[in-house]
Amino acid sequence: MTEEKTRVDEKERLERWRLILGKDSEESTGKLSGAFGKMDSVLQALYGSSGNFSKTGGGRGRGGLGGSAPSVKRWLGDIRTYFPKSVVRVMQKDALERLNLKAMLTEPEILETIEVDVNLVATLLTLSNVIPERTKETARAVVRKLVDQIMRRIEAKTINAVQGSLNRSTRTNRPKMNELDFRRTIQANLKNWDADRQKLFADRFIGYGRRRRSLRDVVLCVDESGSMANSVVYSSIFGAVLASIPSLSARLVLFDTEVVDLTDKLADPVDALFGAQLGGGTDIGRALSYCRSRISRPNQTVLVLITDLEEGGDERKLLRTAYEIKKSGVNFICLTALSDEGKPYFSASMARKFAAMEIPTFACTPDLFPDMMAAAIDRRDIAQWASRNEIKLAATLSDEAAESPLQSEDFL
Repeated sequence: MTEEKTRVDEKERLERWRLILGKDSEESTGKLSGAFGKMDSVLQALYGSSGNFSKTGGGRGRGGLGGSAPSVKRWLGDIRTYFPKSVVRVMQKDALERLNLKAMLTEPEILETIEVDVNLVATLLTLSNVIPERTKETARAVVRKLVDQIMRRIEAKTINAVQGSLNRSTRTNRPKMNELDFRRTIQANLKNWDADRQKLFADRFIGYGRRRRSLRDVVLCVDESGSMANSVVYSSIFGAVLASIPSLSARLVLFDTEVVDLTDKLADPVDALFGAQLGGGTDIGRALSYCRSRISRPNQTVLVLITDLEEGGDERKLLRTAYEIKKSGVNFICLTALSDEGKPYFSASMARKFAAMEIPTFACTPDLFPDMMAAAIDRRDIAQWASRNEIKLAATLSDEAAESPLQSEDFL
């Protein structure tokens, strides 16, 4: 029995090595069969020298899906059968790049099969102008699925964090009667309870200031160049959540070399996402000029610029506009990325110049974004907030941070 088990273990070990090393190792590892054989077929289709989807074969990594939508659909089903979800997403991403799977995303039956994630939705949005009419509803359903997933993840947390900050910002110790917070006032005066007379004497009153239509204005200004695709997805969803808070006024502005204001689409983040035109150049200065023209209450405004800071337009105009916005009293924050991915690429030299203007610049994950917004609404020190959350400011991530300070003529 022990010898038989040893033979089985040895066979499985060789089969695993065969999966890793590929078909060329068959002489030393043997052929595959059963589940391992099917897994190998899936891997060969994507990474092998003659991909199963290819009409003409080709060198390793050069496959090609051709026009075989049914075989792609089977392959997508197979990878979900034989590999865990985290591996499926990696393989889908590789298929997009290596096997021209983008062409297949115009097929409804393919979209219905594929595993939904942020990378897929970002790719769909880049293809939105070429997706045929018969596929658009399926594409919207795919985007809707991801939006719903992210909404469940971040909506309650965002509303609770931001609303709490808004409530604190309106609290007053000299409230009018219709503004009195009875529960908090009673709690604050319990020490004054007169047991003999059975009365509570209040010497401190807590309430809320007069309710205005909006207590804070938030502007999300998002770079929609190709490298920022995932950030656009998250920003649009966060924008919709922020817009749903009655005491907050939220604006979503996307830009490349042009500027598009999608604020009127925030009621449905799917509409906002399909309003994006991912790709193209970058003119950050033009986008900031537009945002500045829409800011009417600088001291009550939080501006979050989400960009890799790779300016394709007039750099002096960008710096001058950023300086003027900061000087006006706007709580100005720059995120080099809003995504779950690792360390993002960004212009270190521009980050240093933003740091010289005391504009905190760093990458933020979607999970931390609600708390960051709450801190910004409270007008807490965002650099200190970042430090407490073990986030390094972008300027400190480059040797350029040690260079001489930015001179005023650089942006005036």
